[in-house]
Amino acid sequence: MLRTLAEEFIVHDIAPPAAATFLAENSTEGVQGFIDSGIVYHVAEIDGVIAGFVAVRDRKHLFHLFVDRAWHRRGIARRLWDVARQAAIDAGGAGCFTVNSSNYAMPVYEKFGFVRTAPTQESKGLRYNPMQLGDSLVPPRQTENE
Repeated sequence: MLRTLAEEFIVHDIAPPAAATFLAENSTEGVQGFIDSGIVYHVAEIDGVIAGFVAVRDRKHLFHLFVDRAWHRRGIARRLWDVARQAAIDAGGAGCFTVNSSNYAMPVYEKFGFVRTAPTQESKGLRYNPMQLGDSLVPPRQTENE
């Protein structure tokens, strides 16, 4: 599922070498490595089929959120995020989160309450939008009067 969705929504418009790197890093073996490193995954299963999954790193970074296309616009992403967010907080997280969003996913994260914190960035040929939920990770912005 990750590969199919990544090809459609993340790597479809980047250089083939960068796409290949992303897909290799996010292969079955790559995800197992993420799990082994402590990244926490939650899975949504409907009628015995995986509908989506979410992962949080260090109780503060939304690392993966993918929902099978057949289940888009049914609240699965929201439910996955709610479970992952609460689990991170219950495990000692402060409740402040970051995410590096694709252009496609930005409206979803905005509905979750994330706000963009910087212009579009690029790493390994992959473009993303830094976003944050909660105020304690980024210093407050100064107003014109300060």
